[in-house]
Amino acid sequence: MIKKELEEVFEIAKLFNRAVKKAQQENWCKGLPNVYSINGKVVYALPNGELATEYKF
Repeated sequence: MIKKELEEVFEIAKLFNRAVKKAQQENWCKGLPNVYSINGKVVYALPNGELATEYKF
């Protein structure tokens, strides 16, 4: 029973990761940054690859 539950959790995690990667790619195609929290600080990953701590919308 535990093996089946773990397989389901892994499958859900795979779907979640795919959805996140798709959303990130869509943001970059629209010229929008992806936003992360690193060590409690908000960091913007800009489409050109730069990281910034401030972003003006």
